[in-house]
Amino acid sequence: MQDVFVKDIEKYLGQEVRLKGWVRNIRHSGKLLFIILRDGTGEIQTVAFQPDLGEKAFETAKHLTLESSVIICGIPNLHPKQEGVYELQVTQVQPLQIADEYPIGKKEHGPDFLLSNRHLWIRSQKQWAILRIRHTVYYAICNYLNEHNFIRFDSPILTPNACEGTTTLFELDYFDEGKAYLSQSGQLYLETGIMSFGRVYDFGPVFRAERSKTRKHLTEFWMMDAEAAFVEHDENMQIQEDLIRYVIRTVLSECALELQILERNTESLKAADAPFKRMTHYEAVELLRQKGSDITHSKDLGAQDEVLLTEDSEVPVFVERWPKEIKAFYMKRDPLNPNLVLGDDLIAPEGFGELIGGSQREDDYELLLSRMQAENMPIDDYQWFLDLRKYGSVPHSGFGVGLERLVAWLSGTPHIRETIPFPRMIYRIYP
Repeated sequence: MQDVFVKDIEKYLGQEVRLKGWVRNIRHSGKLLFIILRDGTGEIQTVAFQPDLGEKAFETAKHLTLESSVIICGIPNLHPKQEGVYELQVTQVQPLQIADEYPIGKKEHGPDFLLSNRHLWIRSQKQWAILRIRHTVYYAICNYLNEHNFIRFDSPILTPNACEGTTTLFELDYFDEGKAYLSQSGQLYLETGIMSFGRVYDFGPVFRAERSKTRKHLTEFWMMDAEAAFVEHDENMQIQEDLIRYVIRTVLSECALELQILERNTESLKAADAPFKRMTHYEAVELLRQKGSDITHSKDLGAQDEVLLTEDSEVPVFVERWPKEIKAFYMKRDPLNPNLVLGDDLIAPEGFGELIGGSQREDDYELLLSRMQAENMPIDDYQWFLDLRKYGSVPHSGFGVGLERLVAWLSGTPHIRETIPFPRMIYRIYP
């Protein structure tokens, strides 16, 4: 008898097989017992008939509880009433551990209870589906980059200085070296890699000590940062668009069951796989003001602005050429207007907000130095970064993709806390 996974069950129709997993649901009616078994790859209804199983074994099976671990042997067949669905005619049931009364029942639970029991909540069908989509998105991003001449170039998590601003750093003592910080982004270190490899990316956890309680913020999240030599602003945006569209197609292709479980509108995802819209920050502000926003031309977009901006769009929207005052020091100035930078944010439709931030980077040593001096940055601490502009500097660009925000949009999950196994927020670090 062969051990098989639920996802492969159709290959073994009519053959006795062995499944190992957990009881998601159980009910009995007279001499029939129905056990929904999940094994991590999927779930299947198993049907035990008392005369076939034997009275003792049948009674043992009846005492299984939710989330009990079990080995079930049987013969898979097509479901008699549901096309394309399979069920297992049970021949043996072997309990491994009878679970205590499961805390997460069928009744409604508040978010605080569910987060406190996150170690159990991730077993639920919807959380399973979201996190499987996360897995698919992660590998789709890597696959696209690997196929387009990017190589993995890991940046450090412990850093001696800031990348995105000193007010959002997690600080710690680093032996006798003084203060160190948890990385906000791998971007600065990635720029060193392009001088060796041309195109590089990293993918890992980053940390922001922001006191934000919105549905789009975590203090620890996963970011893919990419940098590419000899790539300028417009090509940088095209790479971002091609990447996201590739991820959309991959999720639609590989996660049909998960999207169905989540009741995700897949037509909206299919519609998003089309050329993205582009507008300047100035144009975006003008449009938002027409829609009733009080945003000004010197301000960043707020959450509601992002919703308004994309409410009539089926595809993500690039907002490019931002005022230099509200963007980072390393962004290259627009040659047509030095008050603007060649930066872009990619805003998802359906109210899911910013997915990507990117820009062409300043490649001139003196210009970058003068900006850093104007912002009173500790030049000695960043000299290694400046050195990149002294030894073979080239035009280059990069961008960062927030994994959880992308997963939230693709899965249709309203709150980002459900798109990572164990969310870290300003009010939660347990479990």
